Amino acid sequence: MITSTANVKVKRLVSLKKKRKARDEEGVFLVEGIRMFRETPGDRLKEVYVSRSFFEKEKRFLDQMTAGAAVPVEVLADSVFAYVSDTRTPQGVLCVAGQMEYCSEALSEGAAPHLLVLDNLQDPGNLGTIVRTAEGAGVTGILMSRDCVDIYNPKVIRSTMGSVYRVPFVYVPDLPEAIGGLKEKGIMTYAAHLDGGLYYDREDYCRPCAFFIGNEGSGLRREVAQAADRYIKIPMCGQVESLNAAIASAVLMFEVRRQRGNKMQ
Repeated sequence: MITSTANVKVKRLVSLKKKRKARDEEGVFLVEGIRMFRETPGDRLKEVYVSRSFFEKEKRFLDQMTAGAAVPVEVLADSVFAYVSDTRTPQGVLCVAGQMEYCSEALSEGAAPHLLVLDNLQDPGNLGTIVRTAEGAGVTGILMSRDCVDIYNPKVIRSTMGSVYRVPFVYVPDLPEAIGGLKEKGIMTYAAHLDGGLYYDREDYCRPCAFFIGNEGSGLRREVAQAADRYIKIPMCGQVESLNAAIASAVLMFEVRRQRGNKMQ
């Protein structure tokens, strides 16, 4: 059992928790909590760390989850586990998982791609919620500018509730160029924008489509917005000008789901 926060393994875990560079160099990320432990595919699971109290209470569960997998399980003193945890009330289980790898071209394949394009999104909770909602709405992939918050940030991972394993995503160095590639494949692109002249529910999303969602404070960069085929907006009551990025994304994604679902009935 590891009892000191000065332990080399503990220092590594803290580094993986705090630093994107450390995660990317190893090609791994941290997964915390029982649900996320269950959600992690066996071929992604690299290491498991548990608190002493969790180990004593849940040894049978732990044995079931790691049965047949050559995954090392390390026990940490409760105080040490709390030190490496990213939550206020740790559940007692922490995993190191392998990062996913997707090709940007693959995201736009299929009969009717339904994509999100995220520009400089910074809030971890927003990104995690968007990924989770994207799975529920049937989104086929997410393109992100390289300055978006790291999807492997522990707060993002928790917010996805496991959807991070099932929704393809790619960071791209040049977002306008990547958008050009989508348009070449016949994908209609829409910018959620305050200058939109069309209400979002007046468009036909049964065809291939992609929605642009911008930074929480400043919206879409001009060069990204200008790359869209059309500007759309969500009608508002009162004095509200815009919605939270995750909420706006959900409205647009589920309009696609509604239209495509109706067409299939």
